Amino acid sequence: MAFHHVAVATRDLEATHRFYSEAMGFELVRVETIPYMENGWARHLFYDTGNGEMLAIWDLHDVDLPDFDPAISTGLGLPSFVNHIAFDSGFDDLDAKRDRWLAHGFDVVRIDHGWCTSIYANDPNGIMVEFCATTRVFTADDHREARELLAAAEPPFNRTEPPMQFFEARSRHDATIS
Repeated sequence: MAFHHVAVATRDLEATHRFYSEAMGFELVRVETIPYMENGWARHLFYDTGNGEMLAIWDLHDVDLPDFDPAISTGLGLPSFVNHIAFDSGFDDLDAKRDRWLAHGFDVVRIDHGWCTSIYANDPNGIMVEFCATTRVFTADDHREARELLAAAEPPFNRTEPPMQFFEARSRHDATIS
């Protein structure tokens, strides 16, 4: 089943809109404006990710809203890679998407996981985003191994670290909010 949308909050709407529309190439298709709590208002922006599924951004305005860190992992004290948003990509499109991120000033990490290859960057809110290309079909052995690892009290570690490549953007953009 496909998802309709995933929603996250922003502290910098301009930088966030620029990232998702320009660096990601998503199209803004809808904005809802609503009252927020008792003393404020909110915008809920919807971006088509290219296949009818959407990413939504909350732009919250309320004098009583406490300061918050919109980074869904680091805001909770976790490494940025734990909670992230992954978008499907064709393998042949990954280099173009990497180059687009770099051209917009965002550093990129590429990892070959063995069954998929992914590129990663952080949006202006410190939320890790990923383009992921599945590179092989799962077999009955994969399904069996997944069930065994799920049931294991102490599952064994993968034997090798996946190959990683790091790409640094030549010019800096508002890649993260401090």
